[in-house]
This record gives sequence, structure tokens and C-alpha cells, in this order.
Amino acid sequence: MNDIKLALLGSEGVGKSAVLVRFLTRRFIGEYASNASECTPKTHKHECTPQMHKRECTPQTRQHSLYHKRLSIDGRQLNLEVFDPCSQSTEARCILEEPVDWADGFIVVYNISDLTSFLNAKHILRQIKEARTDTCKGEAEVPVYLVGNKQDLCHARQVCEEEGRTLARENRCHFQEVSAAEDHQEISGLFTRLIRQVMEHLKHRTDRRRYSGSKSMAKLINNVFGKRRKSV
Repeated sequence: MNDIKLALLGSEGVGKSAVLVRFLTRRFIGEYASNASECTPKTHKHECTPQMHKRECTPQTRQHSLYHKRLSIDGRQLNLEVFDPCSQSTEARCILEEPVDWADGFIVVYNISDLTSFLNAKHILRQIKEARTDTCKGEAEVPVYLVGNKQDLCHARQVCEEEGRTLARENRCHFQEVSAAEDHQEISGLFTRLIRQVMEHLKHRTDRRRYSGSKSMAKLINNVFGKRRKSV
């Protein structure tokens, strides 16, 4: 069984936990509220599925949430883990210290009716790129989705769709606007596409390491036999 690890990042109030729970349970965890903390979602622990474990967190404890789910995609059995850290301000880089090194793929969420959340998403994308450049030199870029949530609040839109697409192109990542409040299918499709991309990325990384190992072994064998021929 393959292990897939995703990280869900974004500002407080963008609905990233709502997006995740919609994918995992098909439920919507509550009505949007501008002053609601995502660290205390409007759902109860007993609503979670047996495959999913969620640790509630508060701004005081700054604990994080780790969701688990087993699923099948393209006939392959997968063990999915999704890290959902409590939202923090743009000044706090520590929000990315754990997930960047841990995750195989990322979903960065902003609220289309909140320009500040979009600017923070831009900041997060830059941090992911910088961190992965330092730790994963020579590897294919990690899969990232930029997601504009709360599409149902288009009457209060502060970020146009083209701005999101442009930011995604600049950071070479995928883009989609969704509504966690209204549509499970589009969110399920988003996660499925990202998981497929992660599987391709992991396969490419494994093949690259196998090829590199084969070249090293061939070089070692040539050196050994080359020395023996010279001695003869």
C-alpha cells in the first residue's frame, strides 16, 4: 500500500478545514463566519469517519490536525495522510517548517472574498518553492494546487479568478476555484488529481534514484575491472 502525504495551508478563515472535511466525509462542517477560527471547526469529533483522526486545536495550544483515510485510485490502494496546521499570520514562518519537509504535495487555500488571504497564499507559495529548492535539488517540482475557496461568495469577491490563475502560472502550480459549502464533486476531483500527480512525482523520484544508483554501480564495476586489466 502506498503512503501519500499532503499538507493543507492557508490563512485563518479561508475554509481550508471545510475543504478537507468535505473531501473526506462529504459533509460541510458549518456555515462560513468571518470571525470563526478554523482551529475550532463547527463539527463534533463523533462525525469523523473511523479512518480519520482529528485533534482539535485552539489559538492558545497551536496543536495541529492530522487526518487519515484509506482510499483506492486507479485500482491502487492508498494510505492518505493530510496535515492541517492551525492557521497563522504571514509573519510566522514556522507554519511551514513541518509540512514542507514532510509532505509529498500541497494545497494552498485562499478566500476569494479576502484579498489579504490571497496575498498570504502568495507568500506561502514562495516559501514552499524556496524550501523545496534548498532540500530537493535536482528533483521534479513537488505538486501544488492553489485553491480559491468560497466561490459561492462571488458577490463579495475581492480576488478575480484571473489573478489566481496568474499566480498559479508564476509558481508553476495548478489552480481551481471551489465552494466547500456547495459542491463535493469538484473538491473530490481536485484531491484525486493532486493524488495522481503525487504518485507520478514519487514514481519519477524513485526511478531517478534507481537510475542514479545503477550508474554508480556501473562506474564502480568499471573501475574495479579496469584496475584488474591494468595489473594483468
